[in-house]
Amino acid sequence: MRRLDAAERRWRIGLRHRLAPARAADDVAAVAADLVGLHASDPASVVLGARARVAGFEVGHLERALYEDRAVVRILGMRRTMFVTPVATAGLIHAAVTTDLLPGERRRLARWLAETGTAGLRDREAAERWLAELAVETLAALEALGEATATELARRVPGLREQISFGEGKRWGGKVGMSTRMLFLLATEGRVVRGKPQGSWQSSLYRWAPMDRWVDGGLEPWPRDLARTELVRRWLRSFGPGTLTDVRWWTGWTKADTARALASTGAVEVDLDGATGHVLADDLEATPEPRPWIALLPALDTTTMGWAERGFYLGEHAPHLFDRNGNAGPTVWVAGRVVGGWGQRSSGEVVVRLLEDPGREAAAAVEAEAARLQAWLGAVRIIPRFRTPVEVELGA
Repeated sequence: MRRLDAAERRWRIGLRHRLAPARAADDVAAVAADLVGLHASDPASVVLGARARVAGFEVGHLERALYEDRAVVRILGMRRTMFVTPVATAGLIHAAVTTDLLPGERRRLARWLAETGTAGLRDREAAERWLAELAVETLAALEALGEATATELARRVPGLREQISFGEGKRWGGKVGMSTRMLFLLATEGRVVRGKPQGSWQSSLYRWAPMDRWVDGGLEPWPRDLARTELVRRWLRSFGPGTLTDVRWWTGWTKADTARALASTGAVEVDLDGATGHVLADDLEATPEPRPWIALLPALDTTTMGWAERGFYLGEHAPHLFDRNGNAGPTVWVAGRVVGGWGQRSSGEVVVRLLEDPGREAAAAVEAEAARLQAWLGAVRIIPRFRTPVEVELGA
């Protein structure tokens, strides 16, 4: 069994994830393709993730790719997470991952409506019929408008103005608009797409559009099993080698489904410092060591969130840099290893906390990169949606 040690894996991160300066990309679409998709649940993540990988990146480059050229699209993907991915990859992800989410999402929403008595509904069957009718009305309104916010759609479709209660009697209880849930359901179905948000690039108040208008002809259809095989093959090309646990976690599939898709790629087993990993059969050659590189990656970055078994790049730092639900905070990388975290004070200053000594030269390069990021952000303030211990401490 071929051995691929931690150093080899870290070298691959620098080169394949476009973090080593020599491998910086020319455009956002290339980065999104190389990484299968850029993590985009937090709008700041996709922007700062692209900045770390695209030479001379400005926010306008991402906005042009998303909203003008439409070379990339924002979709729901692996683990119910938002990704910005090339249009050609979006149909693949939808078939491999997202379509399986739809029946459960629809059932849960119908049950929730019936349990809360929303819109006078008292049983799940009636709720499912009401949802189907509301979907037709919503799509018709969106077709007529071309693009619209949830609020604009609710003015046209009365059912979207319904409010669903949650956590009744609890301190965290409240209500969520039916427009939010219906648009999420239609996006999961691949019928609508999130367009340009209102406000700044940190906003998630999106305008919505029919998918087949945004992407000519809609998402490319893929047979489910073929899509799953291809998705794992692309993960292995970008993130491999990895373990079955890594692939299962990243996709959100069952162990059996993951093993079946992994086997269908023809991947071979390798020794990952004592653990059994998998790599594509034509990807066993040694990787040349890149020149040392520094990166300040955002919360929920695609690379940081790329594996379940993270010891080879994260060491023992997870309690400081991840929250209790496994969401990564902002991280400091030196040559393929996470050595600390960073945050932004209310003054705008970007500050770092090193959790291990990377050496004097690397530490100086980290400080220089923090200064560059601070200058690039200017008046913008970044507060991750999921706070982590080091980020909270630094941002105080």
